[in-house]
Amino acid sequence: MNKLKRLISLSLMLAVSAFIVGCQKSSEQAVNAEYKYGKLKIQALSGAVCGAPAYIAYEKGFFKEEGLDAELVSGTLDDNKTGLATGEFVVTTGDFQWFPSIQQGMDLKVIGGLHKGCIKIVLPPNSPIKTAADLKGKNIGVDQIGGTPMSVATIVLANAGINPQTEVTWKPYPLDQLNEAVSKGEVDAFAAWDPFGTLAVNNNGYTVLTDISTDPLFAGKSCCFLYASEKQIKENPEKVKAIARAYQKADTWIKEHPEEAAQIEIDKKYIASNDVKLVTELIKSYDYEYTADAAKDDISYFVKKLDKTGFLKENTDPTQFANDTYYDIFKN
Repeated sequence: MNKLKRLISLSLMLAVSAFIVGCQKSSEQAVNAEYKYGKLKIQALSGAVCGAPAYIAYEKGFFKEEGLDAELVSGTLDDNKTGLATGEFVVTTGDFQWFPSIQQGMDLKVIGGLHKGCIKIVLPPNSPIKTAADLKGKNIGVDQIGGTPMSVATIVLANAGINPQTEVTWKPYPLDQLNEAVSKGEVDAFAAWDPFGTLAVNNNGYTVLTDISTDPLFAGKSCCFLYASEKQIKENPEKVKAIARAYQKADTWIKEHPEEAAQIEIDKKYIASNDVKLVTELIKSYDYEYTADAAKDDISYFVKKLDKTGFLKENTDPTQFANDTYYDIFKN
């Protein structure tokens, strides 16, 4: 009798195990069916208000709709470069900061423009600096050497006749420590994504030296582009198209629901602000729209501006660079 009980018990255990394994396989198959293009890791947690396309594509399910199991991560510029080079990352966003790397052989293509300006150069109260020309010989705070705010500032400096490589000193700090660096006298001004520059103005009496959403050098031009690995474009074109569509959907949604987008950024702790009204105003000012031909024109425009900075090869042809760098993912 005991042997019979043991056999029955063993049979039940095997049946339960088989059922569990079957359920796991069914679950995995369901996940695989739901995420046609598998996992997607994007370094998108910068703390910037203008990072909304990635945040919204994730929170509103646009990545999921396109068959992408997305994960948003943080990291440095070097982390991003390494991830793109190794295939860990398929896409990234940023302004013309990537143009020098592309010239040096990095296999990136611009596949769209995402929005207009979201970066400010700000000055503390009672600063003797009144114009960009006054920054000569000064210390400028940025979040990363070679990052987007620094790239913007180099164009401002070059346009004012200052060599951004030799006539200023760049000092990197975490974004939330830039204000303190100014207070300590370690930097004379800083360039940063919103909301950090705007918060310094509203809360600490700073003044804006350059706001790229309104400055004639930048107004109406793409601040941030969507870049994709050329290798991934060749090997997984449909996946890259799916990513681009998710960003495109996010841009459209943000433009139509700026206040809700602001609330999501705040509620989900994507940004360092609780001011819905302020964040909504900033989002509206960025004119979210996924662009193709306009993005290509903006590439050419910024190559001309970067020519003065010394960060691109001498006499880089703007039209040729744009032709080589831009890839219309939806027409190919």
